[in-house]
Amino acid sequence: MTEDLQTGIIRISDDVVATIAGLAALETPGVAAMSGGISEGLAKRLSGKNVQKGISVEVGQLEAAVDLRVIVQYGIPIQEVCRQLQLNVHEAVSNMTGLTVVEVNVKVEGVAFKEEELEEIQRLK
Repeated sequence: MTEDLQTGIIRISDDVVATIAGLAALETPGVAAMSGGISEGLAKRLSGKNVQKGISVEVGQLEAAVDLRVIVQYGIPIQEVCRQLQLNVHEAVSNMTGLTVVEVNVKVEGVAFKEEELEEIQRLK
């Protein structure tokens, strides 16, 4: 005899998915930081919400899409960093939430230099 149990709906907050994606992103080699951008700063002021820096997500009942804005470290191939970033975020969100991640979009908004590299650039000017 089988019994169907209807226990209710599980809904995972956009903020939870954004936090998971952000932690996975920052653990990716070559990612220096997340980028907040101008529009996010404006949205934070207008809405009063604590917007997750550099991350926006759309979460449905079964699927999620993630958009990331990042700053990469100088000297590391950007394409490789972004591909690894997509894989890391996809895996982390899928494993922790059970959601199907339909896309992880990455926008590189800057390059970060180490202190020594900045000093060298200033010296060459």
